[in-house]
Order: sequence, then C-alpha cells, then structure tokens
Amino acid sequence: MIVGVPREIKTNENRISMTPGGVEALVSRGHKVLVENNGGINSGFTNQAYEKAGAVIVDKAADIWAQAEMIVKVKEPQAPEIAMAREGQTVFTYFHFAADRDLTINFQASQATAIAYETVEDKRGTLPLLTPMSEVAGRMATQEGAKFLEHRMGGRGVLLGGVPGVKPALVLVLGGGIVGTNAAKIAAGFGAQVIMMDVNLNRLRDLDDFMPKNVMTMYSSATNIKELLPQVDLLIGAVLIPGAKAPNLVTRDMLKLMRKGSVIVDVAVDQGGCIETCHPTTHEDPTYEVEGIIHYCVANMPGAVPYTSTIALTNATLPYVIKIADMGPEAALKSDPGFLLGLNMYAGKVTCKAVSEAFDLAYVPVESVLP
Repeated sequence: MIVGVPREIKTNENRISMTPGGVEALVSRGHKVLVENNGGINSGFTNQAYEKAGAVIVDKAADIWAQAEMIVKVKEPQAPEIAMAREGQTVFTYFHFAADRDLTINFQASQATAIAYETVEDKRGTLPLLTPMSEVAGRMATQEGAKFLEHRMGGRGVLLGGVPGVKPALVLVLGGGIVGTNAAKIAAGFGAQVIMMDVNLNRLRDLDDFMPKNVMTMYSSATNIKELLPQVDLLIGAVLIPGAKAPNLVTRDMLKLMRKGSVIVDVAVDQGGCIETCHPTTHEDPTYEVEGIIHYCVANMPGAVPYTSTIALTNATLPYVIKIADMGPEAALKSDPGFLLGLNMYAGKVTCKAVSEAFDLAYVPVESVLP
C-alpha cells in the first residue's frame, strides 16, 4: 500500500503522524511511505532520518494526496486537504466531527473514508488512540493553568502549591477519565488542593483509592459545581463522550461565581467544550477573557510538545496503520470490532451515530456498508 504522511497545516500544529521508526516498520513489510518535505522537522525528525528509514520525501502535499491510498495525519483535515481527498482513499486521523459541522459536511462530500482515532476502542472498551494525547493534554492543562494564574499573564497571582503559611490553590477537574486523571496528578504534584468530579460513581471510587491524599472526589452536578466555583482558582474541563459533542457543565452565568483572574482550561474544546464560553484558540493566541475569567482553549495542546507527542502517538497508532496497510481498510476494520468503531464515514455515508445526531444527518449502520 502507498501510505502518505503530509505535514500538518493547522495553525501551530508541530506534530507529525509518524516517526521514522514507524516508517521503517511499514517499509519492512513492503509498503511505500511518502513523507512531505520537512514535515517532521518541528518534531525533531529530519528528512534524512525518514529517508534512512526508507521513506520517499515528496515536496508537495498535493502529490502525496494524489498518490496515497491511505493518508495518516494528526489533526482533522483542513479545507485545502479536504479538497484533495477522494473516493476510495482512507484518511486515518483525529476528526472530532461532532464539534464541526463544516468539516463533517465537506468531508462527507469528498466520498473518502474517515477512520477516527478518537472512536477506536480496544477489548477493554477504552480509547487506545485517544489515550496518549489525552495524557499529554491533561498534564499540559495543569502546566498551562499554573502559568496563566501568574499576575503577568492576567491571572490572580496565585502559586498552585502555595507555600508554608499560605494555602495552595484549589483546582477543580471536571471529568475523571484519562485527561482529568493526568491533570489532577500534576496539580497534586504541585501541591494544590484538587477536587475531581464525575458522574460515574465506580470511577470516583477507583480515583479515591489511588489518587494522592490532596485529591478529593465529588459527584458531578450543577449544584456541586456552583457551590465550589467561588473558591476555585483553576478549572480544568476534561469531559469526553466518544464521538459526540461535550456537554456544557459550566454556563456563562456560572462564571460570575468565580473570582476575577481565575483560569479555565477546557481540554474538551476540540469536542465542542464543556464550558459554555469556550471556543477554540491557538498556541499563537491561546487565551481570552470572559467575565474576568481567563480562558485557555487551545484545541491542539499536545502540538506544543511535538517530540513527545509524535512518539507517543505513533506508539499507539502504528499497529492499526500496519493492519490497514497489510489487509486493506475494509478487511482490517472487520477483523476487529473495536477498530470498526473508528469508521465514521464510508463513501459519503455517516456511520457514526453520534456524528449523525449532532447535525441531523442520515445514519447508515456500519454493517450496511461493510457487510
């Protein structure tokens, strides 16, 4: 199979979808890998490293899209990329369709096949291709939140861990999944007081067992959130409903309960955000203010640490990429029920129910397109 690895063109996206090691694994199995010129340079991987691994360096993204049977990316295709996608071509990346109607409609029109990292499941029912970037984003959420709590960044001037004689900051984490757990671990490591909220009582019991003593758990409800907001210094949104838009747990009116200069980091922003006032920002211009509250809503947070992120992503995605390359997309998907859940679109048909419901589009069960 011809596999294409284009350079990411989303603003300030420095990751690339495959390391030279991933290329070598594919080439050793007889596949051809096209890598865009200097596509990995911001992740620390040179053209020479890719060529040594057996890749063919291609100057123009258009040539990669024209030749490749499968495109492997990091972020959702941007408008110029969708224009190059074609029927019969497989695009394997993070799509997050339910958060973006234009992306959904335009990609559907391309008739290409969309396999979304974020909806693939493993035998345990977890999300193996979302996990590594969720780990990075969760840890970064606390790191960025701590930075923007500084007075020079517009924050309250609060040190996350406090000092002897001065109480630490209060960090509220909405969501007890991978993002929330990693955010809470880092906040706890800083010495902050941390409260994690979730609606899954079994998950809260697990968190209570293994999280540090300065992390407490509470059931997530509007009443409990409102009760805590006046005391919160850093609010981290870490809610995920696979394939669907995140629910708004904090409304604009609720922001008035928070102290001026407090910080919100909404990691769920690439799924629509779990804070009503959040909208996607970039690493170039990461924050804005609403009701005196600093909002950090960068939709591709792991792009700020591309070396770490690229390696972590390739570690997770490569077995699936190899399976598609070896077997073809249809056979690969049908061989694994969890992998099949990653199929969001096939030949213009929406095969992910959450996406169809988000925009009132016709839903076609996977079994109908891949009998």
